[in-house]
Amino acid sequence: MQMKQQKEKDFYKSKLSNGIPVVTANIPYLRSISIGIWIKAGSRNEIPELNGIFHFLEHLAFKGTKRRSAHQIAIEMDSIGGHMNAFTSREYTCYTAKVLDEHLPIAIDVLSDILLNSVFDPKEIERERRVILEEINMVEDTPDDLIFDMLYQNVWSNHSLGLPTQGFPETVKKISRQDILSHMERFYSSNNVIISIAGNIDFSDLMDLLEKHFCKFKSAEKNDLDSVQEMKVGRVFKYKKLEQVHICLAAAGIKTNDKQRYECYLLNTILGGSMSSRLFQKIREEKGLAYSVNSISSHYRDTGIFMVYAATGTKNYATVIELIVQELKEITSNKVDARELEKAKNQLKGGLMLSLESSGSRMVQLAKEEMYFKKHFTLDEMIKNIDAVTANGIKSLANRLFYSKSFTLALLGPIRNNKVLKDILHN
Repeated sequence: MQMKQQKEKDFYKSKLSNGIPVVTANIPYLRSISIGIWIKAGSRNEIPELNGIFHFLEHLAFKGTKRRSAHQIAIEMDSIGGHMNAFTSREYTCYTAKVLDEHLPIAIDVLSDILLNSVFDPKEIERERRVILEEINMVEDTPDDLIFDMLYQNVWSNHSLGLPTQGFPETVKKISRQDILSHMERFYSSNNVIISIAGNIDFSDLMDLLEKHFCKFKSAEKNDLDSVQEMKVGRVFKYKKLEQVHICLAAAGIKTNDKQRYECYLLNTILGGSMSSRLFQKIREEKGLAYSVNSISSHYRDTGIFMVYAATGTKNYATVIELIVQELKEITSNKVDARELEKAKNQLKGGLMLSLESSGSRMVQLAKEEMYFKKHFTLDEMIKNIDAVTANGIKSLANRLFYSKSFTLALLGPIRNNKVLKDILHN
């Protein structure tokens, strides 16, 4: 078998005969190996009537193949001390395994089996449908998860990116076995798959092993994604009998490969990325108005969203929102001082270096780089890019994101009258 192979130190990139890219990183001081099979399809690829189908498909992959029952799959991984998991996001689905290096062939065999030979037994479909409906109920009972679904559904109400990954009860109830088979045939194809592996890898027969197990993935028609329209600005409130009001304030963010992504990483770190961040120090430590407050920057192929989350008492939520808005506007007006910027850079670099000591984190990074950039970055390159960010660059990005009438607000909790918020967001 002939395969194109690119080597950069301990990084290798190859292709299987059916075109599936294989990206690997050798970390010889570890005993573990993490492998991920990434499908470039998630809830963003769904139509509203079948919302939740990729999450449903992910659940069913572990429920039996032509060779193994669900119980046998679990026993086989447990017997080698390995861990297998899967998750669905808005833009991809991933099936992972982490095992000792000597057990990689077993992990590859099991992962290929569940992805290529699942039987989708009707009894298992109905059983798992009930499980997923309970999972959706759990979100309803978890306000700090529910509020993000509320926000997404509001800001991208006319696009599939706004749909929840787990689906709605009414859509999950209607998904049929044929729907599942059709989506697997359409999206689980060689042109939609990435294999990433990181850890103590023996390369002697790795590619032959992957070829043997994954060559059966066939190509399918390319599934183009609709471009996301401009983020909808507004307010969404939901009354729910809770002890606190949950707040999510958002502005348009940046796409994954945006030229200012390193500025965005640092902006997020400074505003709400840790206990020493501005929002945490102001709202929790100085004012004592919330136990938890943080910022999140989420990035997608063609858009992004920057969010601040906090939870507080009913008497204080308007004050907390005002403080959040003040901090966002403050960073658009005044440059970050040199000391704060240096601290944020060190924090970001430290977190990056520590995360890459894990085979799982390195595996994820490889796949995302291949998916969004079609190229890979060394640790030195990433550190150089972090160090290159200036205070002016952060201020420029802040002004790009946080401007008058740019904010969307989601509130969840025991609230009915929101007149108090009339002027906070748009002053």
